[in-house]
Amino acid sequence: MLTIAVDAMGGDHAPKAEVEGAIRAARNLGVKVILVGQQDVVGRELQQHESVDGLPIEIVHASERVTMDDSAARAVRMKRDSSMRVASRLVRDGCAQGFVSAGNTGAVMATAKMVLGVVPGVDRPASVGILPTVEGSPVLLVDVGANVDCSPRMLAQFAVMGDVYSRIILRRPKPRVGILSIGEEEHKGNELTRAAWPLLQALNVNFIGNVEGRDIYGGKVDVIVCDGFIGNVALKVSEGLVEMVKHVLQESLEATIARKIGYVLSKAAFTDFRKRLDYSEYGGAPLLGVRGVCIICHGRSNANAIKNAIRVAKEFSEGTINQRIEEELRGKAREAGD
Repeated sequence: MLTIAVDAMGGDHAPKAEVEGAIRAARNLGVKVILVGQQDVVGRELQQHESVDGLPIEIVHASERVTMDDSAARAVRMKRDSSMRVASRLVRDGCAQGFVSAGNTGAVMATAKMVLGVVPGVDRPASVGILPTVEGSPVLLVDVGANVDCSPRMLAQFAVMGDVYSRIILRRPKPRVGILSIGEEEHKGNELTRAAWPLLQALNVNFIGNVEGRDIYGGKVDVIVCDGFIGNVALKVSEGLVEMVKHVLQESLEATIARKIGYVLSKAAFTDFRKRLDYSEYGGAPLLGVRGVCIICHGRSNANAIKNAIRVAKEFSEGTINQRIEEELRGKAREAGD
């Protein structure tokens, strides 16, 4: 049975969402969950739930918690017994096969990089956004905030990592990989995208060239690489647009008596629409390139998101993603040497 450590003090709704998500995962996913946080606080929350005796859930004490106001540097330097740091140490020491946190994103990334280290051949880890498309299969956006300034070499590494993840976790046999830019032509874009183009073209991936922002949801590409500044803006704009569309659609359907009848008739379709756009169904963003499994969740993650993040951590570990990334990058280095 795989073991996943959960930073129980990280999210906006901690530890309630983390504890409930851990219970759901332990019941349904065949994993053991270690809840990391203040023993008394997490223990009290766990006692609020019935029928948890016998579930593979353990609490490991951590005296400190990283807040959203803490800088990443301060969290790493000063809070050595934080819940996210203890959780990452459990992975490093082999007590868990992955860890999940809905805490301060910058602090999670800095902690994972420092405690776990990076995969050989990776300059910097990258966070992945998993977004829905009209084709039904999700698209990976790499990077969504881990690195606001990137080199062309880093974008090439992101492409390799995204390709591996898409093939193994999303079961896309030959993922289409593109660079996020302002036009499809090779000469379009900024200095970074133009310099990265030949590097991606030389990789053993299915590189389709530049893709535009409107293509993210169109289903024509499976992996999109970009620097973390652009990726994070695209992700946050998408989240805001989804919330607006859901609100306007529901408001429209309920506006008149006639529409209320239509709303009742289309309730199943509306529920399906919300589910397809619900970030909690995707769990969290894998941090690719660290020597261990790290899943970063949205700060306002609910129990369903935490459960699904634990599922993603399990799949990531079972798929030996890090080993595959290391093998692919080692192969690229050999080719470059030849």
